[in-house]
Amino acid sequence: MAIDLGTANTLVYVGGRGIVVSEPSVVASDVGTGEVHAVGADAERMIGRTPATISATRPLRHGVIADFEVTEQMLRYFIRKVLHRRMAHPRLIVCAPSGVTEVEKRAVEEASLAAGARHVHLIEEPIAAAIGAGIAIEEPVGRMVVDVGGGTSEMAVISLGGIVISSSVRVGGYEMDEAITHYLRGVYQLAIGSRTAENIKITAASAIPLPEEETIEVRGRHLITGLPTAIQLHTEEVRDAIRDTLEQTPPELASDIARDGILLAGGGTLIRGFADLVADETGMPVYLAESPLTCVAVGSGEALAHFDKLSASSRQWRATYTPDWRTA
Repeated sequence: MAIDLGTANTLVYVGGRGIVVSEPSVVASDVGTGEVHAVGADAERMIGRTPATISATRPLRHGVIADFEVTEQMLRYFIRKVLHRRMAHPRLIVCAPSGVTEVEKRAVEEASLAAGARHVHLIEEPIAAAIGAGIAIEEPVGRMVVDVGGGTSEMAVISLGGIVISSSVRVGGYEMDEAITHYLRGVYQLAIGSRTAENIKITAASAIPLPEEETIEVRGRHLITGLPTAIQLHTEEVRDAIRDTLEQTPPELASDIARDGILLAGGGTLIRGFADLVADETGMPVYLAESPLTCVAVGSGEALAHFDKLSASSRQWRATYTPDWRTA
């Protein structure tokens, strides 16, 4: 089994079956007892609508675990949902940002083992994205991948099956949502929820000026009157509220990248004009993965066939012999 454990969404890939689960990384649990009431899509619908005794939260922040216990419960839910056997202990590949620390890697491994996995191997998201996009990463050719997710944006140059150089910025789709929220508060005194901000980003955001700018209606609560209010929001306002910065870091492999182009993956790259912006900023050809939202999960799933041959430098831990990293 392979899991793309993202800040925004979690995708589960099962060998021989493909992607079988794609749900938001949200858990609704009791504040006092910790009892889980809902996970995934059901929990996401509760955000902003729960009583004080129930908290609907995202246990990952910037691609890493922010709440260990809740992440463990979420992983256990997805594993049991897919395998339909309470005592199943699968071998598991989990995607992780290339910029995570050793402690953050260990937290992911421990949470996966505690959730029921027998062995755990971590694969870096740019590698998984390249595999899922059909790139032959084992060749001695430089390939550049830009992966923009909900919590992180990663840029990596890949050659001979490994990352030559990478840069990971803990800014992603959620920071865009927050920028839209702050803009509406400051300019229109309008309070909106996270789901409304995300919908604005999906429907109205653009990285470059559009041939014909558009207008959408946004509903929220006026901060002064407290009454439900609707405003007309222009796409150029959304664009001005979002500022993305991409750093390019190719060494001698720059000629390969200039020839083959930069691969874009992740949901953040679906914003209109994003590919054009990257091409303008880097002066290199740019192309979007066939399925930006799923190529990381697909790539990690394809890596399952080589589970036993994965890098020896990556730790594989047996649940029965693993100490608790939190008390080590």
